Amino acid sequence: MLLIKSFHIIFVASWFAGLFYLPRIFVNLAQVEPGSNAEEARLLLMARKLMRFTTLLMLPAIALGLVLWLYYGIGLGPGNGWMHAKFTVVLLALGYHHMCGRLLRKFEAHTNSHGHVWYRWFNEAPVVLFSIAVILVIVKPF
Repeated sequence: MLLIKSFHIIFVASWFAGLFYLPRIFVNLAQVEPGSNAEEARLLLMARKLMRFTTLLMLPAIALGLVLWLYYGIGLGPGNGWMHAKFTVVLLALGYHHMCGRLLRKFEAHTNSHGHVWYRWFNEAPVVLFSIAVILVIVKPF
């Protein structure tokens, strides 16, 4: 079980590292001057590759979390309200991941409607989600 737990933590941290950095690329894309095709193409390539890699990291993170929950029983039973809260955080992280994919497609289609300041704020969400998840798992407040 400890090996499964270790790999779960590694994949979750790696998944979130991608979620931390992808919106930073969006900030740069939102600042690309019109006509800077090479810069835009380079940033879009970086964003596509990071999105693909981040998605590949997300899948084992979720799968290993489910193994810990359903097979080993972590968070099952009464007195595990923290797990319900963690599920909510995981669902929000999945939604954020999906939204990153949608925003990337908007950049690719040249239909982005947000400025770089919006993306700077958008970039803070995974930090908050990751922090809450860690606190819930370690402290188990309810």
